[in-house]
Amino acid sequence: MMKVFDTAFVLFFCFCLKGHSQNIVNELLAAGVTDTQRFAESYIAPATEGLLYGVNNGWFNNAKPLGRFKFEISIVGNISFVKAEDKNFDMLASDFENIRFSDNSPSKIIPTIFGASSNESVILTYEDVIFGGQEIEVELPGGIGTSESSFIPASFLQLAFSPLKGTEIKARLIPKLNYYDAKLNAYGFGIQQDLISLLPLKKVFPLAVSVVIAYTHLDGSYDFPDSEFVKGDNQQMITGLDTMVYQLVMGTKLKIINFYASIGVLEGKTTTEFSGDYTIVSQGISSNLISNPINISNKYSGMRSTFGACFKFGLLGVNADYTIAKYNSANLGINIGL
Repeated sequence: MMKVFDTAFVLFFCFCLKGHSQNIVNELLAAGVTDTQRFAESYIAPATEGLLYGVNNGWFNNAKPLGRFKFEISIVGNISFVKAEDKNFDMLASDFENIRFSDNSPSKIIPTIFGASSNESVILTYEDVIFGGQEIEVELPGGIGTSESSFIPASFLQLAFSPLKGTEIKARLIPKLNYYDAKLNAYGFGIQQDLISLLPLKKVFPLAVSVVIAYTHLDGSYDFPDSEFVKGDNQQMITGLDTMVYQLVMGTKLKIINFYASIGVLEGKTTTEFSGDYTIVSQGISSNLISNPINISNKYSGMRSTFGACFKFGLLGVNADYTIAKYNSANLGINIGL
């Protein structure tokens, strides 16, 4: 299961973030760094934001922390669903200095990276060092959407240990993954603290209540092969995120099956950059060299609510839950307790 989710995770990174983002630079960079970055921000935002929501899933599988000195190993996999409003954005011609629509429309609805394929074209105006002012018509990159459903996968190997009664510390990671020219790495740590154990009536209170606080870091990179990209050197796409989640969890305290629900908030920052040297080619002649052209940074925050159930059969447990947030998510975990 872990291998399946990890492969999906890397394929998403390679095909989605790399495959279509390279078209942004390949087609639009002649219009200038400012215009290229402005378009890229709107185009790839759903991918990085959705990934940030996805990696915050699966931090707990019960409202009650492990018993003292207990240990648990989990494989956690989830998918986050992309909503219709995140598949397109309103592109205003007035926001760009050197890009206009070929029919001179003031604005158009353009697909994001999760939108449908598109053949929308724009006119780029640029200054060539030999031929002076030039115009060229290029096609905007389309999205990867091929159906009504688009999703973002994520998976982790997670470890949990209880050093004190009512306290559970957690760690998760994706061992460094390499797939052709792509690299992906992630890790995180968190704590789940029982709140009922602090109350005088803890033995008669019918529900388990705890708080979960967790941090996740993810970074990935893709080396663009020279034969597939704009001429230049040391070309890479690098993306990363850092995020925190804070959740209040409440659930039943039964032996075999338990139900849980939570409410909380997340916050985080994502970065995407294109590093290296890029040579713009005009009229078959290399005319302009641009270094490190794109650097996008965004901060996100939002509410989230989770509803789920866990089953335990001896040392083996299985849990499934669904999270309602800006990017709704379905999560599945397989847990082995020691």
